[in-house]
Amino acid sequence: RRTGLSGGTFVAAQLSLCIPESRAEEDLVDVYFGCGCFWHVQHEFVEAEKQILGRNDSELTAFVGYAGGRGGSQDGKVCYHNALSISEYSSLGHAEVVRMRVPSSKFGLFAEEYCKLFDEKGNRPDQFGDVGPEYRNLVGIQGGTKSPLAQELIQASKRQGDKLNFAAGKGNDKDARATVFVMDTADFPFYIGETYHQFHDGFNWGER
Repeated sequence: RRTGLSGGTFVAAQLSLCIPESRAEEDLVDVYFGCGCFWHVQHEFVEAEKQILGRNDSELTAFVGYAGGRGGSQDGKVCYHNALSISEYSSLGHAEVVRMRVPSSKFGLFAEEYCKLFDEKGNRPDQFGDVGPEYRNLVGIQGGTKSPLAQELIQASKRQGDKLNFAAGKGNDKDARATVFVMDTADFPFYIGETYHQFHDGFNWGER
């Protein structure tokens, strides 16, 4: 994994969402998904945005970043691991995630894509490589477990083999195999990641 010092907040303007006016009136919701290293998760959701929503490269909303910690931001920043340990996401309790803005009516389809990342035993692709709380499984939706989207998440999991357990995220949660923590985005917002972390290849050979 790379080491850098760049703060996450300064790139927000550079990575603003570019939704055409024709789609701006849809009921869009901000959601995030975490499942180990955020590089491969972003790759899968970029492909999902293109296939499910027909978005082109300029319309993509899947950006990597950090969420799920009680520490919020430090000095207005949440950063990747760096030599000076400035505002490091892991010390703030955050995990690596990918945030998107999608129509609420399509959330179930994106939840299915998330569930497809796990094998039949509930292991994520890098289960035995990237380990620890910063790689834990989590899904962020407005309202958390009380949101109607939480039930859609559970139903999506059942359609994909019912291999995951779900728990209400309390922040700074542990890394537990086959367990996904459901976070309320109002309490645990998304912090966008550094520019150099955006849009890497997937895990499988040839994925771009």
